[in-house]
Amino acid sequence: MIALGLLIIAVGAFCQSSSYVPINKVKSWSWESYWIVQGIFAWLVLPLLGAQMAVPEGHSLCELFSRDPSAAGMTFFYGVLWGIGGLTFGLSMRYLGIALGQSLALGTCAALGTLLAPVFTGHAADLTSSVIIGVVVTLVGIAIIGIAGKMRESDQTLSASSSKGEDTGQEASTSGAGLERSFTKGIIVALLAGFMSACFNIGLAAGQDLQFEGVAPMFASLPATFLVTLGGFCTNAAYCFYQNGKNKTWSDYGKTSVWMNNLFFCLLAGALWYSQFFGLSLGKGFLTESPVLTTFAFCILMALNVTFSNLWGIILREWKGCSKRTVTVLVIGLVVLIISSFLPGLLE
Repeated sequence: MIALGLLIIAVGAFCQSSSYVPINKVKSWSWESYWIVQGIFAWLVLPLLGAQMAVPEGHSLCELFSRDPSAAGMTFFYGVLWGIGGLTFGLSMRYLGIALGQSLALGTCAALGTLLAPVFTGHAADLTSSVIIGVVVTLVGIAIIGIAGKMRESDQTLSASSSKGEDTGQEASTSGAGLERSFTKGIIVALLAGFMSACFNIGLAAGQDLQFEGVAPMFASLPATFLVTLGGFCTNAAYCFYQNGKNKTWSDYGKTSVWMNNLFFCLLAGALWYSQFFGLSLGKGFLTESPVLTTFAFCILMALNVTFSNLWGIILREWKGCSKRTVTVLVIGLVVLIISSFLPGLLE
């Protein structure tokens, strides 16, 4: 049963890592327009449908949330904070580069999401030595992949300079100066993005009692998941609609010729993205006999997200032109992440 739970979480992580592929098929829409439309499916429609699976006949979500409005309100609030984390995630890569920025943000999210959720909800006793060791190993794996990403940037820059010649290389160097790299700003933003993103798991913990009696464990956390994504939807909607007004892109929604195409790919992207947290809920339902893995499940999901994202990078040839040394470091990081997913269960 535990193996099945881990497999379900892994499938959800793989789907999430694939969720940005359909976005490339969206036509004639600005970022803010397609982002909020896919968000309607990812953070609103699909989570609502998922939550209905945890509602017995004759009852409703409103009834459930009204039983404990304080828990429901805090769960939604953490969702709002999580939404801010998603919006600031890109800034960390702007200041630090993709490799270091992504590694710091996701590492912070995985660690804090796992460690703070029990602390904030009065279950600090769940943080056993096995869980803490698992978090540390996960951070080591993400750090190694971050190093590999930095090495990749150096390899590909050197390769581009060699192939284009000295003059072209100078032009590329000059154009790269506009990336606004700032280590100090980057560290602050990456840590902020990671903490805010970790609020997703804290929100799930805050809403862990928002469930009807007798509901199957695999569906139990879906109502809380809906409240968290609803909070994130509100944050993203406010920002995207602001950008629509600022950039004068409200007309995107009136381009009827691309509506069917864009709606389909936004729906697909949203479904793939939501699969990670739907899979997390289902998977945790099979981990109930292992309290350690139940506590560590969010960290497993984040670790596998990083693993599959980098595997997609290999498939899409993003590591083309890298030295064998760089690829070796990447593989070591991926192996460490995979090991971290099973380690707490072995140490239990």
